[in-house]
Amino acid sequence: MRLTLETRDVGRVTIVRCKGRLVAGGEVEALRAHVAHVLRDRRSIVLHLGEVVFIDSSGLGTMVRTLTSTRQVHGDLKLCDVPEHVRKVLQLSHLSKLFDSHESEDSAVAAFYCKPIQAEQPVSMGRSVLCIDRNADVVTYVRELLHRAGYDVHTSNNLRDGLILMRASRFDLLLVGADISASPATEKSFRDCCARVPVIELGSEFSTLEAGEAASALLEKIAAQLQAAS
Repeated sequence: MRLTLETRDVGRVTIVRCKGRLVAGGEVEALRAHVAHVLRDRRSIVLHLGEVVFIDSSGLGTMVRTLTSTRQVHGDLKLCDVPEHVRKVLQLSHLSKLFDSHESEDSAVAAFYCKPIQAEQPVSMGRSVLCIDRNADVVTYVRELLHRAGYDVHTSNNLRDGLILMRASRFDLLLVGADISASPATEKSFRDCCARVPVIELGSEFSTLEAGEAASALLEKIAAQLQAAS
């Protein structure tokens, strides 16, 4: 089984889900190149190893090099859902203490939020916003827009990851896109969290509005909402 990599952002954390064999050759080169690409603008990485079926010495060496390269740019890398056979390899190699391992994605993400990441200090306005929208282009646009406006911005593409973030940190405002859905339990938990935080809904038309118009309207709504909540 060849190695496949799936990546998603949960706030300021990037989760890289590894599936298959982490072995010498194209697999380790793929992981190394993938993480290098992520590190161009991200600093907090979680390697999800739950579906890694085999790892050889080259694969383990690549994990060590990946950790080193991440820390060299003042970031960090954590592991989650480590299979028993990989855990034994780490113990036998005396590397279990080198890596910060967590049982789940939830706890790994929360660990990053327990201590500020040096490369991503809070911005000057000091107001924290979480944006959740299925449209990756919308999320990217809103993140850049609000960051430049002085907000500390965190993003997600689904409610499940948004809930992880809300449990890990505190936000002053939520931006929620149209047609966001999840399991009934997740939706209920999310609604319970929303009861304590002001919410602005991004209508379905937001993605098709002229960018300048959308930006002006959104920034006005955010300022008004935060002022009302103060």
